Formats: sequence, structure tokens, C-alpha cells
Amino acid sequence: MSSSSSMNRSHKTRILIVNGVNLGQLGTREIDVYGSLSFEEYLEKLRQEFPDADIDFVQEDDETRLAHHIAKATGYTGIVLNAGAYTHTSVVIADAVRTTSCPVVEVHISNLFGREQYRRTSAISAACFGFIAGFGLDSYRLAIEAIKKIQPF
Repeated sequence: MSSSSSMNRSHKTRILIVNGVNLGQLGTREIDVYGSLSFEEYLEKLRQEFPDADIDFVQEDDETRLAHHIAKATGYTGIVLNAGAYTHTSVVIADAVRTTSCPVVEVHISNLFGREQYRRTSAISAACFGFIAGFGLDSYRLAIEAIKKIQPF
């Protein structure tokens, strides 16, 4: 790949991070599971680590509005989605993922398979391009790296 096409590709990288229910409480909720850093603090680190990417962020506790943000996302290279507890129950969010024209990578901070039985099922995984879990907040960075590597989708 020539350096000019490399520059164009990196210049066009647009990532939408969509966080679902209860993730607005990161840094204060279940610190032993989710850590003490707020997502806003981590988001600044992500933006510094990926200066060639425009990273937009949406936090939404309401399932319908969360699905709307996903379904209406246009012009993005990819979406990083942590639906929180809706992961285990939401056909609405899975259907919204299916309507997008860009890859969606499902992420989770904790290892769902090392937690309660009900957390080991995802209603949205089959609709997503990929799945990353168990690496703490670093799961988001790994998802962005994956999205950047699969371009053009």
C-alpha cells in the first residue's frame, strides 16, 4: 500500500463507541470488577492513542435510544458496542446491529464466561462482526485496532 493511500485510510477512520446501561457508572460501580477509571477518563486515553481516528462516544441507559444510536450511525468505519446488561436480553439491539453498514465489535470489560451463568449468553453476538471480553477497559482499544485492520469492510 502506498503511503498516500495509507494516509487516506487513517484520515477516514471514524469510530463510534456505544455504551449501554449502567456503564455511565464506571469508576464508582463494582470497582473490583470494572476498575476505578471513569469511561470519560479512559476515552481521553483512547483519543491520544489513536490520533488518526475520530472517536465519538454515546452513553445510553435506555434500550430503545441505544438501538437508535446504533441503527442511525452512518459514516463510521466501525462501532464498538458494550451494551451492558442488554447484552443478555436485547433482540432490539441485535436487530439494530444488523441494520448497520459498518462492522460492530461487541466488547465487555469483564470476562463474561467467568461470571454468573446468565451473563454467559449474548443476544447480540451473532449480529456482531467480533467479540472481545475480559481485558478490562483495554477491550475497547483492542476493538478499535481490530476495526482498523478489517478496513475496507
